[in-house]
Amino acid sequence: MDNNDETVFTYRSYSLQDTELLAAAIAAAATAGMVIGLDGDLGAGKTAFSQGFARHLGVQGIVNSPTFTIIKEYDGRLPLYHMDVYRISLQEADELGLDEYFYGQGVCLVEWSSIITDLMPPRHLHIYMETAGPEERFITVTGTGEPYGELCRALIQKWGKQG
Repeated sequence: MDNNDETVFTYRSYSLQDTELLAAAIAAAATAGMVIGLDGDLGAGKTAFSQGFARHLGVQGIVNSPTFTIIKEYDGRLPLYHMDVYRISLQEADELGLDEYFYGQGVCLVEWSSIITDLMPPRHLHIYMETAGPEERFITVTGTGEPYGELCRALIQKWGKQG
């Protein structure tokens, strides 16, 4: 698969509510087996995005970053596997058997996915969050392969090319 298979949507969030709108739109489109990588600066809003995504996927209760457990499982409209690979090596991640999650019936949300790029499925959605101001975030959503490209095209249709 080459980079021609990528569709990119850029989104400017001016508040937590804006970020939640994007999380809600992606959660609404979520299907079994979806894999989402989530990267960005510390404090850019990855956990806030994850919480909004989980809420709109129908997960009850608080979703915290799974910093010390690596993988947390939640029940929603689809099972949600929330992963945080910040503190593990590529080799340690490889030994976790992530493919079982990646190719399962749930949705995988992987914080700090750039650490395990080599382990991510070739087709996935990647979200990169950058701090642009106290409340402002610049969010790049890249769909590699289908159905992720289709999801990005739907976001572009909904919000237009921002940035």
